[in-house]
Amino acid sequence: MERLKSNGGGHVNSAFDPNLDEPPIYEETEFSNDEHRTVRPSVISAFGHDTLDRVPNINFYRNAGSVSGHRAVRPSLQELHDVFQKNGRISVPETVTDNDEGSEGTPSDDLESAAPSDAKDGGIKFGWIRGVLVRCMLNIWGVMLFIRLSWVFGQAGWGLGIVVIALSCVVTTITGLSMSAICTNGVVRGGGAYYMISRSLGPEFGGSIGLIFAFANAVAVAMYVVGFAETVVDLLKEYATLMVDEINDIRIIGCITVVLLLGISVAGMEWEAKAQIVLLVILLVAIVNVFVGTALPPTADKKSKGFFGYNTKIFMENFTPDFRNGETFFSVFAVFFPAATGILAGANISGDLRDAQAAIPKGTLLAILITGVTYLAVALCVSGTVVRDATGNTTDLAFPELPCNGSAAVACELGYDFSSCATEKCNFGLMNNFQVMTMVSGFGPLITAGTFSATLSSALASLVSAPKVFQALCKDNLYKALHFFAKGHGKNNEPIRGYVLTFIISVAFILIGDLNAIAPIISNFFLASYALINFSCFHASYAKSPGWRPAYKYYNMWLSLLGALLCCVVMFVINWWAALLTYGIEILLYIYVTVKKPDVNWGSSTQAVTFVSAVSNALSLSGVEDHVKNFRPQILALTGSVRARPALLDLAHSITKNYGLCFSCEVFVGQRSEVLQEMTSGMEKNQLWLNKTKRRAFYAAVACDSFRKGAESLLQASGLGRMRPNTLMIGFKRNWRTAGTEAVQSYVGILHDAFDFEYGTVVLRMSQGLDVSHLVEAEEEMLKAAKEQQILDGEMMPNGGKARGLFRKSRNSSQQVLTTRVSVCGPPPPQVAKMNERLVEASAQFKKKQPKGTTDVWWLFDDGGLTLLLPYILSTRKKWKDSKLRIFVAGQPGRTEIDKQEMRSLLHKFRITCSDITVIDDIHVRPHDNSIKKLEDMIEPFRLHEGSKGRDQAEGMQKEYPWKITDAELSTFEEKTNLQIRLNELLQEHSKSANLIVLSLPIARKGSISDFLYMAWLEVLTKDLPPIMLIRGNHKSVLTFYS
Repeated sequence: MERLKSNGGGHVNSAFDPNLDEPPIYEETEFSNDEHRTVRPSVISAFGHDTLDRVPNINFYRNAGSVSGHRAVRPSLQELHDVFQKNGRISVPETVTDNDEGSEGTPSDDLESAAPSDAKDGGIKFGWIRGVLVRCMLNIWGVMLFIRLSWVFGQAGWGLGIVVIALSCVVTTITGLSMSAICTNGVVRGGGAYYMISRSLGPEFGGSIGLIFAFANAVAVAMYVVGFAETVVDLLKEYATLMVDEINDIRIIGCITVVLLLGISVAGMEWEAKAQIVLLVILLVAIVNVFVGTALPPTADKKSKGFFGYNTKIFMENFTPDFRNGETFFSVFAVFFPAATGILAGANISGDLRDAQAAIPKGTLLAILITGVTYLAVALCVSGTVVRDATGNTTDLAFPELPCNGSAAVACELGYDFSSCATEKCNFGLMNNFQVMTMVSGFGPLITAGTFSATLSSALASLVSAPKVFQALCKDNLYKALHFFAKGHGKNNEPIRGYVLTFIISVAFILIGDLNAIAPIISNFFLASYALINFSCFHASYAKSPGWRPAYKYYNMWLSLLGALLCCVVMFVINWWAALLTYGIEILLYIYVTVKKPDVNWGSSTQAVTFVSAVSNALSLSGVEDHVKNFRPQILALTGSVRARPALLDLAHSITKNYGLCFSCEVFVGQRSEVLQEMTSGMEKNQLWLNKTKRRAFYAAVACDSFRKGAESLLQASGLGRMRPNTLMIGFKRNWRTAGTEAVQSYVGILHDAFDFEYGTVVLRMSQGLDVSHLVEAEEEMLKAAKEQQILDGEMMPNGGKARGLFRKSRNSSQQVLTTRVSVCGPPPPQVAKMNERLVEASAQFKKKQPKGTTDVWWLFDDGGLTLLLPYILSTRKKWKDSKLRIFVAGQPGRTEIDKQEMRSLLHKFRITCSDITVIDDIHVRPHDNSIKKLEDMIEPFRLHEGSKGRDQAEGMQKEYPWKITDAELSTFEEKTNLQIRLNELLQEHSKSANLIVLSLPIARKGSISDFLYMAWLEVLTKDLPPIMLIRGNHKSVLTFYS
């Protein structure tokens, strides 16, 4: 590569590679040839010369707009490849700015494009302890620890109780492992579980689970606050200080509590984190208080209530289960498991973590371990010190002469007679008293404080989680109506609107909600999130996508699948109708997002699995030999741009629909270097248009020096394995008489190539024409002009184009660019405008439902059945159901009925119904003289007229004009020429009013029939008729009457 000399300390080459992270630093370098240059050390040390190539840099791999709206760009392959052709004068921008659109032209206001907040700018970022560990522990250590844990172990015994806790920990641990794998497979932004599921499984799964997960957190706030309020009301009752009554006091205290929690949350994450630390300290003291209390010697009052201190006999008596009141292992498990559903508390604020990839796995898994051990330890301590039943009466002492047996045998041995509990309901003991922890603790009020701490911390965590997840969901704009809640405020991008919505929901449920009924639904919502997190990990692993490279390696895809199944089972164990309701809501939301088709592409594992399945199915199909019963037309339509010939594309799509391949193909004619950029830029745009307009077709384009070579490439290379096109569909060339020799030869040559490659061939003609590309270009020009004017208006207007008050611009000047651009072209003449109007109307003919009428099939030559199969397929489509098939066949005079009966029998065997069969027995009749005269006048400019010349002169003329129609050719094919004229007369007579005519396509023998004569045949055959399809199969059977 040529070396560039220094020019006053600045480089001549504008495309020299500068440092992407900071301003380039240059130093003087002396070379062996006494040349001095200013060079950048890092580039010279790596390559020894100036280069347009960039060294690897993280900024090249950022998503659009990820760093304050700017991202670094590396030189494109074309820029590197063409640099010498353009004398090295290529300017490669260092960064690009994404204002309203991402790099692909899609909205860039999703989570990927949000500028990450930095602690240096005032935003609060948490480490793994404050951000994840503390939050998860507080959420898992709920009121279950102090109120219901003793009851669980009383019912199940500590043997099955350990199984209950272990099974819960297994589910949460597997989910934690799966979550760790997902969140270490790339940068994790705000949104927690929603973000991970949506980026793994796609917007359909993420959008459905994100909404119900955010709602579940909002309602969970009400549940935890009501738990807190109930504890407060119990204290008020104890001291006879109720304000109104029990229910209304719960509502009043609950609403006041939510307001206070909302104030803490809105004040900022830093205040919320400080509040969590205070609550954690209280909770830890309360837990320690339980352990200390069990070690203290029991008082007589505590003994009467079933607490005797550590005793082996009590411990062994509590080993076996003692299910009462219809409880079972699964019902007890259903009571306990919701306590374990706090493992996402840290992940839910993933956007506020300093390093979410490191913090979430470490904090979540450690929290599961610590809380699991704590639950187990507290439960075992209580199981070894408290009996199942106690009267609470200090006078119920056991006398030595009484035998100790039955369920109260251990208490009897310890000096207390609780045998009455076998016949009467007692209020104390593991089975009866929810305040066992308060009784056994060293200082009872601390347990009450611990209960307050547990409920308030869980409520606060849910109050923070719900708006964060909801904001992430709204930012992705999956639900257009909810985009209002995407806006954040302050340096930490706090979702104030989400906080208010969560507050309203929680207050509403506190005031009117039946929380006992709603509780199992909320637990199932959380479990559905866990199930999808596990399934996301399994799905991504199963897809074997090269992009699935989690830094966390301690996971297993089958273990994740087991975790997903366990979550689904637990959902039904907790409450079967709540599980069904959860699935129903999730399916409805999934369908809604799927139908809306959000304009996002996150590279989900669903896409990866779809690709793997497609490859697998294609390979399986390639090993199966084609069979006539499974034949279906796979159409390669030469439409040009997908919008250029809508009628051709619509008809092709009507045939293939969702059941066959359809290629919309375009050939860019010219030097490859000149047309390549246009072709490349149009590839994605055309495919997106097909998807948007629900055409199940593929767009393919090639760049070639000639149209025929491009079409030949498409015919040979399109498709994959058995999934290859077998039918060419092309529009009739209406301007063949003025297009020039080369264009006509190219067009007819494509038909010859299709026959050579054994393609079925379809030529479509409509009297108004097919090509509307000039109208599409005019429309795009108008839209471009309007956009330019909009930009101009924005530049001339203050506040970025948002005119307000005195600065509101007059709309009269807003047409400046638009009027100028349109006036250059000027409006079309009335005649042209009317033609364009008819053309647009005709181009949409096959898009709408066909009126009542007929599809006339002139099956004149047996081509394998394609001429009959295609109109039959059309007749099965909803838009064509009112267009009945009529079959026309050629017959001999005097055999009309016999020929009709034979055709009817054949159609019956093919199971194809038609409304009528007509035998044409006068095809051989000579056409009218005026029809022949019209053909002669048509081909006159293309005739050689060598018959009236001498032999040598005639040979010279043939060499000079080899493409012209010779007299010998006309004489040889006079009968076939007359046949085309006669067929047009018959078509005018029988099918003038048909919705569509299908006719066997005449074949031009290579080297025998000139291109212009063949075009004259097609012209005279299809002139002045309704839409007509000329079809010729490849003469291999596509119909069979065998089963």
